[in-house]
Amino acid sequence: MAGTAPRVIHTAQALVDEVLEVPSLPPRGGNVVPTGTQRYAASAVNVLLAAARSGVACVHAGSVGTGVNGDLIRDALAEGGVTVSSPPVPDLDTGTCIVLLEPSAERTFITVQGAERQISAPSLATSSPGAGDVVCVSGYTLVGPTCEPLLTWLESLPDGVVVVLDPGAPFADLDEVTRGRMLALCEVWTGNADEADRLARIASGGGAALPIGESAAAVASVLPQGAVVVVRDGPEGCVVHRAGETTVLPGFRQQAVDTNGAGDAHTGVLVAEIAKGTDWATAATRANVAGAIKVTRRGPGTAPTAAEIDEFLAAHV
Repeated sequence: MAGTAPRVIHTAQALVDEVLEVPSLPPRGGNVVPTGTQRYAASAVNVLLAAARSGVACVHAGSVGTGVNGDLIRDALAEGGVTVSSPPVPDLDTGTCIVLLEPSAERTFITVQGAERQISAPSLATSSPGAGDVVCVSGYTLVGPTCEPLLTWLESLPDGVVVVLDPGAPFADLDEVTRGRMLALCEVWTGNADEADRLARIASGGGAALPIGESAAAVASVLPQGAVVVVRDGPEGCVVHRAGETTVLPGFRQQAVDTNGAGDAHTGVLVAEIAKGTDWATAATRANVAGAIKVTRRGPGTAPTAAEIDEFLAAHV
């Protein structure tokens, strides 16, 4: 809004992660006994907390339910200084994501949907975005009944709002019309190497997998002129494709104990730096550090603060 510093506004689902630490995945029809269990506010919460810890004002525009899960979401956001703009969904609780976490730090997800799917254009509009604000979109919101309200609202945004798309696994499988509407609005595309490769193959009409830099350029070819593409490659870092050039920003390999939320930490810090007007190389490097630190911590919403990123960079660069 006019007269205020740019904010990060997230439109995606805030879920509760039910994390079950398992020695391995059970075979089909088999059984496994968890060695530990924990509940976390997660999904969009991870991105918002990461962004807030990098020093920007953050708003959750998605819907939150009424019940123990909704309370957990609201408490976690409030503790992190994040505002929830939309009113609580009455008589329906927020959904859960069952996460099977293996000793390798790999995770498997089973999602049960709830109140987070009850969005509307008016509920999203409670966030009141203005020029300079960064609006984050997840490809998961473009599936099912949340798709049309989200796109309708995005297409009504005022000039100067920066739309950032984190495509997620579903994006490449969307119908061509839905995918095209979203891409036409996207000013920053940020996803992992697999997500970039899948969209790149659609853009190029199929063929073999491309190197990550070529995938980034292919994704940029289906975005509006001037859009920026950031492709994460885990501990290898990321690439940034901008103005026809691709820059590699190396990662920081760490001993991982929990990769759940690493991509969210990267995205959260990246969008925070976009809101602050940081140059792309610095923003992407700080996002790489956030992902590296996060994988050393258990829990999905454990992104580092700006001071912790500064300290890491001072020790490693």
